[in-house]
Amino acid sequence: MTPEEVLRHPARILSDVERQYYFDHGYVVAEQLLPDNWLQRLRGAAAEIVERSRGYEESDTQYILEEGHSADAPRLQRLTSPVNHHPAFWAYASESPVGDMVADVVGPDVKFYHDKLNFKWSGGGAPFHWHQDIPYWPHTNYSPVTVGIYLEACDETQGPLTVVKGSHLGELYSMYDTEGRFISRIEEHLLDWVTDDMLDKLTGPAGTVFLLNCRTIHGSRANDGNRMRPLLLSVYSSADAFPYRANPLPSKYDGQIVRGNASRFAHHDPRPCEIPPDWSEGYAGPWKHQANPSATQRQNAADAEPS
Repeated sequence: MTPEEVLRHPARILSDVERQYYFDHGYVVAEQLLPDNWLQRLRGAAAEIVERSRGYEESDTQYILEEGHSADAPRLQRLTSPVNHHPAFWAYASESPVGDMVADVVGPDVKFYHDKLNFKWSGGGAPFHWHQDIPYWPHTNYSPVTVGIYLEACDETQGPLTVVKGSHLGELYSMYDTEGRFISRIEEHLLDWVTDDMLDKLTGPAGTVFLLNCRTIHGSRANDGNRMRPLLLSVYSSADAFPYRANPLPSKYDGQIVRGNASRFAHHDPRPCEIPPDWSEGYAGPWKHQANPSATQRQNAADAEPS
């Protein structure tokens, strides 16, 4: 659906002003949108996940650990597909008001894609370079939207997610370098046009929710504050959007309709989208790609090239 077509459907959660802001700027923020009972369920589930991480000495495909992690001082960087690990996360993804919030910007038929729970611990929790989301998981159209919720209050010292306003309307950048390696970031020299007044640091109290368009340029700095920054990120799309590659973060709920009805037809946006490496054999994770690519990652990039 075009923004004009979406706006013909009555708003469920967002105001028409907020919906238009999303279409104009590529994101929208709603402070304390989520009822407190949902927030408390998610916090409890996240605390359980951190406790489980104490039993891990090294990262695997699900529990990705920050440097310095230990049983006594856990530093879990990411939990992949939390909907697979605790029922509270799928209940939130499918039943909470965020599904209606997504419908307000993609149309009444909404499909779940994947989710991840990112922790950014105090004392230097890892930054994330500038990037756009859709080159990780291209779809037949650009309806995919990420819903982020801060489980604790987030201020500017904690490395909040930062967006380049209106960048979703511009160029879609490559995340391969000149040697054909997938580096999971936009090279800095390509963004010399970005000025400080174009940046918005998405801060807010616990329960703050934001919607992020899949083409919007965003990133985050390290956490230099004294509190961790847990951020739950859930990705949805319109029901008529279909992925071109294997889901890098698969779950048993991949493709499940959470609002409205399934689509019998795919909608194809005429604008092209770069194809990432084939994730069907496993996903290394964004931080590994943003560092020096390994031999495996170089092979993944080579595999993505036409033979």
